Amino acid sequence: MTTQTDSRDLTGAQTNAAGALLAMVTAFPHLPAPGLRLEILPPGKAGGTYAWGVNVSIHDGLGHFEQWRAALGLAPDTVTAHLEDDFTNWLEVSGAWSGVPVQVIGYFRFADPGEPQ
Repeated sequence: MTTQTDSRDLTGAQTNAAGALLAMVTAFPHLPAPGLRLEILPPGKAGGTYAWGVNVSIHDGLGHFEQWRAALGLAPDTVTAHLEDDFTNWLEVSGAWSGVPVQVIGYFRFADPGEPQ
């Protein structure tokens, strides 16, 4: 029987996530610069435990979100959309890259039809 360890309090788990973050910026210098941060990510849809990982935040357009999603090898059919009434919306996809949990979030707004473009 195997048990899953909650890695939230393990420095080594944070170190692994930091290594993955460094590897990302080294592997993808040609991609648009996202907001990158280490954080404790929730379990994936298939279960698991909370774990240290890398959050990749995109604020410059959904095209940049898609570039990062594809570069990290995250399945397009696992992207979820969050649509809010206040015009702040986001796409989100989670998975693993280099053995570390990752979460890519792309924030966007729908254009207000009443405002000039």
